[in-house]
Amino acid sequence: MILNKETAQKTAALLLQINAIKLQPQNPFTWASGWKSPIYCDNRITLSYPIIRNYIRENLAKQIEKLYGKPEMIAGVATGAIGMGALVADYLNVPFCYVRPEAKGHGRQNKIEGHFEPNTSVVVVEDLISTGKSSLMAVEALKEANAKVKGMLAIFSYGFQTADENFKTANVTLNTLSNYEMLLQEAERSQYINAEEAVLLSQWRKNPQIWGQ
Repeated sequence: MILNKETAQKTAALLLQINAIKLQPQNPFTWASGWKSPIYCDNRITLSYPIIRNYIRENLAKQIEKLYGKPEMIAGVATGAIGMGALVADYLNVPFCYVRPEAKGHGRQNKIEGHFEPNTSVVVVEDLISTGKSSLMAVEALKEANAKVKGMLAIFSYGFQTADENFKTANVTLNTLSNYEMLLQEAERSQYINAEEAVLLSQWRKNPQIWGQ
């Protein structure tokens, strides 16, 4: 869920402005899963724009404090949320670690990178939520290490029903700065897309597995 409509609208506008999110309903992308998609999102691009990355950092941090108070640690999900997670931890002046969905195959074979103590209260930062599976694997890795996971904050979510179900099953609270619904509203308002394209984009989220086939 989103906590602040104004923040959600501005975040969507900023992501479109720097092409962190691209909308191409007439010329769809192909995801690694094989899905045809009219949207492509790479929020790591925000790190290259100081004003925008600071806006996202501050609003993620403020929402974390509003929801959970000040956590003992911020954990970023590798690899997309390592940079933003570290920025949020710096803003809150708390320790940072990052989490791999799976242990690396060499060295110490860590899942959690950084100094971590059991029973530490942690808020997880993610850049993008699609189905939520990789994000929840990181949460599970933290729980296996006896972290007290308070919840997850992400920059953006596609709002898939399967993601809602996955987070509910895992009993993990998810909040995001912005989401697909707010993105479409902002894209149409700013004439980034027209009304016909808005309809196509709305249809995609209802059944993304077979859209465009």
